[in-house]
Amino acid sequence: MHAPSSAVQASGLCRRYGRRWALVDVSLEVPAGALVMVGGRNGSGKSTLLRVLATAIRADGGTAMVAGCDVRTERDEVRRRTALLSHHSSLYDVLSARENLRIAARFLGRPSGDPELEERLAEVGLLPRADDPVATYSAGMRKRLALARTLLQTAEVVLLDEPYGDLDPQGFRLVDQVLERLRVQKVTVLMVTHLLERGRDLCDRALVLREGRVAWSGTAVELPFSSLDSEILTAGAV
Repeated sequence: MHAPSSAVQASGLCRRYGRRWALVDVSLEVPAGALVMVGGRNGSGKSTLLRVLATAIRADGGTAMVAGCDVRTERDEVRRRTALLSHHSSLYDVLSARENLRIAARFLGRPSGDPELEERLAEVGLLPRADDPVATYSAGMRKRLALARTLLQTAEVVLLDEPYGDLDPQGFRLVDQVLERLRVQKVTVLMVTHLLERGRDLCDRALVLREGRVAWSGTAVELPFSSLDSEILTAGAV
């Protein structure tokens, strides 16, 4: 079976929490292998969009295909083909970083002695502290470990929710390097970030949400960049 030319397709996605609509008629199409920045103010629906695409939550309306699979009827297959870095790290604090990855590997059906565990720890700069309890980690170190766990999964689509959050400048460069590796491997990436400048420089396309709706979409280099344009953009001008 040939891989779909579009890694993500969504039409009319809607999702609400109680009386508040988090997503309203969101449609998008992401070419396979593209890096896409998802921007917007807090509460604009960015995290909800990623969670719907990852099947962590269900949409209340609309349709979506991820890696050629329907998020409603093929949830297990979508989860096999996607990896999600969410706001909530869900790490085991009493265990070490290495033990956390061993558990993740077991859930993925891989041997706990897989050498890639060491590679991922080295990639995020945690190998020297790999045997320390996660409870002793800073917020930035926890983010690095959560990223390593996400990258442990061999996925066609990677969904990153604020990967730069809690990181120092060295951590920023680490995420940049990860994105470049995923690009070379032709992995499709949707990345939620408030760092418009960085996202514009690193990504191919950009999508901006406002109050759950698509306010702007296009190539990343066309993303309005000046402080005035950014203000207009986040206010919802198309």
